[in-house]
This record gives sequence, structure tokens and C-alpha cells, in this order.
Amino acid sequence: MKLAHLILTHANPGQLERLLGRLAHENADFYIHVDKKTPIEPFMALANIPNVIFIRNRVKVYWGGYSIVQATINGFDEILALGRHYDYINLLSGQDYPIKNTTHIHQFLSDNPGKIFMQYLSLTDEWQEAIPRITQYHLINYHLPAGTYRLEQLMNTILPKRKLPEGITAMGRSQWFTATPESVAYMVKYIKEKSWISSFFKLTWAPDEIIFQTILYNSPFRDKMVNDNLVYLDWSGGGASPKILDMEDAKKLESSDKLFARKFSSETSKDIMDLLDKNNR
Repeated sequence: MKLAHLILTHANPGQLERLLGRLAHENADFYIHVDKKTPIEPFMALANIPNVIFIRNRVKVYWGGYSIVQATINGFDEILALGRHYDYINLLSGQDYPIKNTTHIHQFLSDNPGKIFMQYLSLTDEWQEAIPRITQYHLINYHLPAGTYRLEQLMNTILPKRKLPEGITAMGRSQWFTATPESVAYMVKYIKEKSWISSFFKLTWAPDEIIFQTILYNSPFRDKMVNDNLVYLDWSGGGASPKILDMEDAKKLESSDKLFARKFSSETSKDIMDLLDKNNR
């Protein structure tokens, strides 16, 4: 079972090195996209680690914008272009960390061939608070000068609500997922060939949490989708981002059936990361 990890990161090469060490496996390769706003030099020492490849076509990533979708697509593109055989491509951030050992991770995926592990909810029925993300106009992707919010308000007042074309059902939730190369290739090809989809999602807030689920749910791959992205998250803080995990979360992490968790900080999460390492030798 051969696994490609695509890791999107923007800071803290030391924490990334720790993540690579924990996921190291003879049947695992690592593809790293470093935010183009971040100097890449502090990360380059990691290129000496076996099976580590840096994504060449880097993107300046801005939170909530289409740029993170483009960074993901660029990573997928370069993985697929190499022509190497993989059974799964796993999308992670530099703040993720495994809560199971590598043997368990590879065995789990080996036991579930062809499945796509991706969290997805219907925006119409299950995730209604996300409806304005796609029905309203969002200009975050265009980095306009002062007055952007007022322009958005004006557009959303005088223009009709936005609708996904072709009768497509909007699905989404977490941007992180583990998918087969075939389904990844389908998504990349779909975005390249259907110009409307990138145009539509460039006006969407946080499209990374919607675009990939929407494409696959409305595709022949729907019956392969498992509504679980294998990542433990704690949203108890009520904010726009999940909680930074620490020792208070030890019991929940140890009892979880997920393979990964987020978010971790090298400063405040060191003890819990040490414990996970100890438990998953």
C-alpha cells in the first residue's frame, strides 16, 4: 500500500520535521507546499529527508480565499505528473499530527481499497450556515484596496443570488481528506476543463471546504465516498478554527478511532505530541 502525503504549510519547519518523522514509512512519500508568502530557505534542510519532495509551483495562500484550493491543485498536479503508483493521496496541513502509528495508518487504508475519506454535508439540509458562502459575492480572492466590504454589500444588494450551474448539489465541510489517485485526477481534470467552476469558487468564502466535496459528490465517485475524513477536530471553542490541542485532550485522542488530529502547536502541544509518540511506537 503506497501513500502520498501532500502537506500544506506556512510556518514552523521544526514542527513539520517532527510530522515527517512520525509518518515516515518505506511506502510513503511526502510532497510539501510551502506558502509562497513564506521564505522557503528554512524548510530546505527537509529536502535531505528520504522521500521528501517540494512542490515547485507555489501559491501565496490567503485564509478564506481560492488560493488554498489552487495550492492543493498544484500539489495534486505535481504528484500525478510524476507517474508514480499510489493507492492513496492524503491531504494534511503542517499543524496536523497522527494519533495512530504508521503501521496502523497504512493497514487501515490497505483494508479499505478504493474508498474516499472525505467529510461532506449538504449545504441545503445539514450545513445551512454555509449557504451564504456560495449564494453571496465574496471578494477576498481579489485583494482589493479599502472599501471591499462596501463593494461586497453593494453587489449582494443589487445582484441576484449566486447559484451553482448544471444542477449541482453543494456539499462541504472539512478541507482535509484522503482520496484515491483516480478521484484526485478526476477533480483536477474537472477544474481544468470546466472553467466555470474556478470562476464561481473564486467568489466563494472558504471554497477549500466546499469545492472538492461538491465535485466528487456530483460524480461517478459518489458511491466511493465515506463521510469521514479520518481527522479528529475539537470545535468546542466556537471560533472559526478548531482548538489547539493539549494534554487536556489526551483521553479523547487516545480513545479516538481517527488516524490524525489537528491543530497542534509546537509550543503549546509538545506534551501531548510526546505522549502520542510514546503510545504509538
